[in-house]
Amino acid sequence: MSMEKEQIEEYIKQLMDLEKNIKDFQSEDTDTDDGDEIVEDLDSLLSSLSNDIQTSYGVNSLILPVKIKKLDENAIIPKYSKDGDAGLDLTITSIINETNFDVTYGFGIAMEIPKGYVGLIFPRSSIRKYELLLSNSVGVIDSGYRGEIQSTFKKTNGITSVKYNIGDRGAQILILPYPKIEFVETDNLTETERNDGGFGSTGN
Repeated sequence: MSMEKEQIEEYIKQLMDLEKNIKDFQSEDTDTDDGDEIVEDLDSLLSSLSNDIQTSYGVNSLILPVKIKKLDENAIIPKYSKDGDAGLDLTITSIINETNFDVTYGFGIAMEIPKGYVGLIFPRSSIRKYELLLSNSVGVIDSGYRGEIQSTFKKTNGITSVKYNIGDRGAQILILPYPKIEFVETDNLTETERNDGGFGSTGN
């Protein structure tokens, strides 16, 4: 289903009206609030146009079905905090292991990531409130893995470190496609401006 001709013509008319308002604003000694109103109108119009395009043409509407299994009755299916987020939040259901130096959390779920995709575990932005570091920086969940999704964090302040509790959202997962790599050995690589410049070669 595509957008109707009348819809497109209406959007064109509204955009032309806004263009006239912008020109008037630039050429006259107008109040700042008028400019703010124009920006708000433009933002609203573009948002509406974007939604209609996605609805009509299926742009950015790909949904990847991923099988998931609860291993804990209190497990929470990962979900996006806000529309447009890339990562799905993982909620802690257990502390699998803890020492003075690190803590391993379980999220109470297992999943079947489709072949050709990979799950990447990242810290959430809330990590800044805690004295923890994800031990492997980014966790890699291969499509063949069927065990519990879990993460180990290093304690930055030893035994007294402020850490996540059961029920907290402790990490996020992105599920992305990846190419299958086949290396082709060669004696020569393409020349570039940087070439073999290493650390710091592009400046501070």
